[in-house]
Amino acid sequence: MQIMVVDDSKAMRMIVIRTLRLAGFRDHTFLEAGDGEEAFAAITANPPDLVLSDWNMPKLSGIDLLKKIRAAGCKVKFGFVTSESTREMRMLSNVEGALFLIAKPFNQDTFREALDPFID
Repeated sequence: MQIMVVDDSKAMRMIVIRTLRLAGFRDHTFLEAGDGEEAFAAITANPPDLVLSDWNMPKLSGIDLLKKIRAAGCKVKFGFVTSESTREMRMLSNVEGALFLIAKPFNQDTFREALDPFID
């Protein structure tokens, strides 16, 4: 399974991937994108199985990325890993088709609980 991690912080992408591996998802292939535009190009060219995106990013936010890939007809599994977690964000992400929203700080258990239902 291919999992794309989208975050404008390289350090945060590394932390997310490391935590995913520690949570038991080490046999998957991890892809990275530094912003929403880069992610959109990669997703539409060759969709991964799952996208984990930050919400606030330059160029194209995570929620705008989700809207854009859905408008393009892409049904990739999509979730957020973000530092903010308001009720409104959770509702909007749900309406737009996100499977989950993981708030930072997170740990291995957080990822297991959120991803287990969606990962083969």
